Amino acid sequence: VLKEMSDFVTLPARENILYTSLSKKMEKAGFGADFREETLLEAEKIIARKVYPAYQGLIGYFHKIRPIATHEDGIWRLPDGDAAYRFALKTQTTTDLSPEAIHNMGLLEVERIQKNILNILKSEGYPVKKSFRASLVSLQERKEFYFEDSQKGRRQILMTYRDILEEASTVMDDAFYSQPKADLSVERVPQFKEKTAPGAYYQRPSLDGSRSGVFYANLYDIKATKTYGMRTLAHHEGIPGHHFQIALAQELEGIPLFRRFSFFTAYVEGWALYAERLAFEMGLEKSAFESLGRLEAELFRAVRLVVDTGIHYKRWTRSKAIDYMSENTGMVESEIVSEVERYIVMPAQATAYKIGMQKILELRKKARDAIGPAFDLRDFHQVVLENGAVPLDVLEELVVQYIKDVKIEMGIQNLVTPKIIGKEKA
Repeated sequence: VLKEMSDFVTLPARENILYTSLSKKMEKAGFGADFREETLLEAEKIIARKVYPAYQGLIGYFHKIRPIATHEDGIWRLPDGDAAYRFALKTQTTTDLSPEAIHNMGLLEVERIQKNILNILKSEGYPVKKSFRASLVSLQERKEFYFEDSQKGRRQILMTYRDILEEASTVMDDAFYSQPKADLSVERVPQFKEKTAPGAYYQRPSLDGSRSGVFYANLYDIKATKTYGMRTLAHHEGIPGHHFQIALAQELEGIPLFRRFSFFTAYVEGWALYAERLAFEMGLEKSAFESLGRLEAELFRAVRLVVDTGIHYKRWTRSKAIDYMSENTGMVESEIVSEVERYIVMPAQATAYKIGMQKILELRKKARDAIGPAFDLRDFHQVVLENGAVPLDVLEELVVQYIKDVKIEMGIQNLVTPKIIGKEKA
């Protein structure tokens, strides 16, 4: 963080992203040249006289506390740390699962997913070596799975992501009654912060529809973007993942504004991880390698269950967490370090993804089993999405009520004339 802040303030004000972004936006909005010049001059002064000094103050504070920082990374080291972690797990996962239960769930999922990955490697004729990491690394050393390490290669990555999302949008009517009105664009993570940023993230569209949703891809390390993993990442961040859920929630009508912006991590990130599986089920994966890419992404979220609880509950060190992640994934070192440091400063947040996904899959199975042949996937997704983000226990209540409603509807129809169940939706 010190380096990121220092890099931010070393640029001349006119080269800072706050200045350059404002300039581009004003030009795009059609403001006159005189107004733009006057506004940018004022912006330059504010950046130099207010923004940079504020950052320098924070940089100075970081330097001041650095000598007293310890090498104990878990929240357990703080007063009431164990209780604080249990509370963090409860709020992030919206469940009552204990740290031990989550840790063990992660270990079991890591083992299951790794077996599936190794089976794919065997079926594709790749040697399975003694360690899991060695097996994956031997695959990832193949040049055909990477773009050229150049600006041209990075532009090609962004274009490929756009093509994947465009294709996905053409088949979503099979699983959803409607798609977001807001567009989705793909952009590179700003270079001043890409070294410490995650592999990708989503920015919601503006409420008035003037700005699209954005899928930001981190292109700092070209080896972090494997071609066979791109489809899964695009589905997670974009369609039918974050963009579908977050943009649709903003566009809901008839509910209070705060509910259109509610953010329960287990629901929001659980949906995005579920979306990866859904894309596979809809036939959007084109090869065994793309299935492997999806499994690698799911393994990543399972490993998080182990590492997060390891750091904050079992008192693992930063280095032990990095070693575990290195041994049990195929991620590059730059990604692993960034992720582990994220878990250290955001206790429990990373556990919500897999737990949310598991709950949605559990509820879908429950609905499918209860409703039988009349189960309509579009109806299920409508129930999951039509209230915005909610805690997982509330989501379960909504699905249970949906099952009851469909059963009542089926009973009435069976007395009259049998027909396919499926509510009319706009």
